[in-house]
Amino acid sequence: MAKERKGLFQRFLDMIEFVGNKLPHPVTLFAILALLVLLLSAALQPLDISVEHPGQEGEVVEINNLLNAEGIKYIFESMTDNFIGFAPLGVVLVTMLGIGVAERAGLISAMLRGFVLAIPGRFVTLGLVFAGIMSSVASDAGYVVLPPLGALIFAALGRHPLAGLAAAFAGVSGGFSANFALSGTDAMLGELTIAGASIIDPAYAEQMNIAMNWWFIAASVIVLTFIGAWVTEKIVEPRLGSYKGEQKEDLEGITSVEKKGLIWAGISFVVSGILALLLVLPENAPLRGDGPGMDAIIQSPFMSSLVPIIALLFLIPGLTYGIVTKSIRNDKDVASQMTDTMSSMGMFIVLAFTAGQFVAYFNQSNMGLILGVYGAEFLDSINLDGFALILMFILITAFINLFVGSASAKWAMMAPVFVPIMMQLGYSPELTQMAYRIADSSTNIISPLMTYFAIIIAFAQKYDKKMGIGTLISTMLPYSIFFLVGWSIMLIIWMLFGLPLGPNGPLTY
Repeated sequence: MAKERKGLFQRFLDMIEFVGNKLPHPVTLFAILALLVLLLSAALQPLDISVEHPGQEGEVVEINNLLNAEGIKYIFESMTDNFIGFAPLGVVLVTMLGIGVAERAGLISAMLRGFVLAIPGRFVTLGLVFAGIMSSVASDAGYVVLPPLGALIFAALGRHPLAGLAAAFAGVSGGFSANFALSGTDAMLGELTIAGASIIDPAYAEQMNIAMNWWFIAASVIVLTFIGAWVTEKIVEPRLGSYKGEQKEDLEGITSVEKKGLIWAGISFVVSGILALLLVLPENAPLRGDGPGMDAIIQSPFMSSLVPIIALLFLIPGLTYGIVTKSIRNDKDVASQMTDTMSSMGMFIVLAFTAGQFVAYFNQSNMGLILGVYGAEFLDSINLDGFALILMFILITAFINLFVGSASAKWAMMAPVFVPIMMQLGYSPELTQMAYRIADSSTNIISPLMTYFAIIIAFAQKYDKKMGIGTLISTMLPYSIFFLVGWSIMLIIWMLFGLPLGPNGPLTY
């Protein structure tokens, strides 16, 4: 029997899977990039390539050779500092201490289940996508909790369970960069963006904060929720058709103990939030800035202290919930939960070592600054600016995301290059980061290399034994397209109105 010929799209997906599987592990990739920077610095330095520093008039910048005597001395003397000083390392670990307790105590799971199960049937799709988007405050917990829960709920309602799984997965992964609250993602990406901005203008970078995209990502929640629900009900669910398997399943509700824990956790969160605001709102508050009006809040120690504040706003409700539900019985349980959380961050810590070396070498060689100036001149010469430039950057990032799944790994590579280029063309680091986040989130759900992609397939195979990579990607592709287009249009409209992206988050540089 002749072998069935694959369609163009299927062949494209096969190519993505093949190329992606050939890429080295992100840890190895950064080690290779760091070595490449060293070799390039030695090869390019004799060519006398130089530019005028865009932030310091009259200062000429040349490539530093990192393989001469001084360079080799720098490599060995800076290695530890490059690791410790890697921008996202501390902020991610501190944030995850609080989030880890809330997750392992059971608070995150109970909140997600309680929310989804409490909404009326006609709003269940909206609620499922919304819960998925909001789950990013708990890092990756949403990937494990919501897709199987969404499938279970849809099956119980007589709807196709894979549509419920797809809606939840779209919210969790496709909407990962949207939220009403700040999360570890804001801290991780923000620190890399600030480091990229400091290449051009250290003074500007000092005024930046990790909440730079807050207003935009909060508004994005509403937009993506409706897009995700519409795609589910108008495209994905009709395409899947009626489900031929078991129509009803038992849903695990919220127990009385969990309800009590949620109530007390909510009270503790409100109290903690009020106490946090008292640190900045009163006239003589310790974390209030010196400027007039809102400037005293936007440019204040409070904004530069968001990482420990976020950690505490998860830690205190997590402790409260754990104590009430008896999942935390003593201080040893808390220490154990924090230890487990840090154990799960082992891969990130190893990644931080090699990524830290790459970023440090790239900056020390001055290649990032020089590439930024030449890149800006090239884009200026082809008259690609405004919306066309932003959209081109989004498309480039979306394509790269198909092959490099880690958001932090990609931005660690891209921020030192693209942030300076965009600054040279008059666009703020805050805008560049937001454009990156749109592209990174939108194509997560169709990248076979995304960390949780295989887990989602395993969840789906409970309802469809034939579910594979191609089937899942074809199911999720409509979400990816509509998220990417809708979110990009939203950013363009935001730019047309000249709205700030967040506290002290301008559109232009």
